Amino acid sequence: MSILITGHTGFVGQALVKVLAENTLRLVGRRHIAGQSGQYFQKELTATEDYSDCLAGVSVVIHAAARVHVMDDTAADPLAAYREVNVAGTLNLARQAAASGVKRFIFISTIKVNGEATLPDQPFTARDLSKATDPYGISKAEAEATLKKLCLDTGMELVVIRPPLVYGPGVKANFAAMLRFAKRNLPLPLGAIRNQRSMVALSNLVDLIKVCIDHPKAANQTFLVSDDRDLSTTELLQLMVRAYGKTPRLIPVPMSWFNIIGKLTGKQAVIARLFGNLQVDINDTKTTLNWRPPVSVEDGIKSCIPKEDLC
Repeated sequence: MSILITGHTGFVGQALVKVLAENTLRLVGRRHIAGQSGQYFQKELTATEDYSDCLAGVSVVIHAAARVHVMDDTAADPLAAYREVNVAGTLNLARQAAASGVKRFIFISTIKVNGEATLPDQPFTARDLSKATDPYGISKAEAEATLKKLCLDTGMELVVIRPPLVYGPGVKANFAAMLRFAKRNLPLPLGAIRNQRSMVALSNLVDLIKVCIDHPKAANQTFLVSDDRDLSTTELLQLMVRAYGKTPRLIPVPMSWFNIIGKLTGKQAVIARLFGNLQVDINDTKTTLNWRPPVSVEDGIKSCIPKEDLC
């Protein structure tokens, strides 16, 4: 099968290229990674780029490229910057894909379309109305809406996948910082955090994307994805420490203390990200596609750790 992948140099894209190497791949982006399978086309994700040469004969587009979410965005107008790439650029690619006869367009969106947090035991579902609040989430929600209209008008099938935090080999940001703390196994005051958060191992996300390439029931559906096992911050750190072959040394401190510290320091948003709830319900995904995450949380965490550091 001929598959076009955008974002092939990214965290998810690189894993996709490896898993789908037996297919005829077209890799579209600003740069190329030496040794990657597939034919490379240097393109920008803009409202004016011409994709006709790389779309010819393609059956499926997996659109993983985006202006990604960053903390403290320095753009003069962050929402406009996100819309330029994530909405206008995506719509341009999709229009040309439909005109070229592409059968299915798989859009890698984000759980931020649903919102930033959930109430305890009230997980997000694919049927929820968007409550996106930041520029990245808003732009992805708008992109989903424009794609749905385009595909309704043209007959091209659309699959939307909204992952939460994705972790795996080479993971960065807060997850990588937690791994560093776990390796040192310091006696941190994080032994009594009772939040619940959904995550997805990179291998599980890529497996779902692969299933969605040709599954007949995936057409024109929106799927949430996770490891199907929610963890508290305490549980996550414990699993990380154990992956290093050590016994966790987490000290139980009341959550109320962290809330007070957040207010005193003006870091309420940081506290919310680390200790708040964000759960997703993947029952529709499992039922519709007869799919289960193939990789356990334990193995997903171990995949993030160099082999020489594993227990």
